[in-house]
Amino acid sequence: MFTKNSLRERLKELPFPEAEYWVVAGAAMVLHGFRPETRDIDLGCTTQLADQLEEQGYPVFHFDDGTRKITYSEDVELFENWIEGTKETVGGVPVVSVDGLIQMKRALGREKDLKDIALIEKVLRQ
Repeated sequence: MFTKNSLRERLKELPFPEAEYWVVAGAAMVLHGFRPETRDIDLGCTTQLADQLEEQGYPVFHFDDGTRKITYSEDVELFENWIEGTKETVGGVPVVSVDGLIQMKRALGREKDLKDIALIEKVLRQ
């Protein structure tokens, strides 16, 4: 499991240019302070970074819309051009904005994402 600090440390180890990726999903929940930990790291990435990783031989899954999911390691997956809203820097790390995170989770529509949205909204009202 990754806490805010261990998540930042793991992200610093990754050889990705900051302009080419951003943190999404559960890891973004942790970095924004909505959840204490997450078990893996999902990142959005540019087409350029996705191309580089595919050329380097990382496992790639192609979605119907033409975007890709790249498995970088056991704990890190990258999703090509997956972002809603904007990205911002949180603790020195590029992260999807809170509004974008809500939009992304709403689009996924899974029960766990709807619970996350409720949690975010509850924290924001406090």
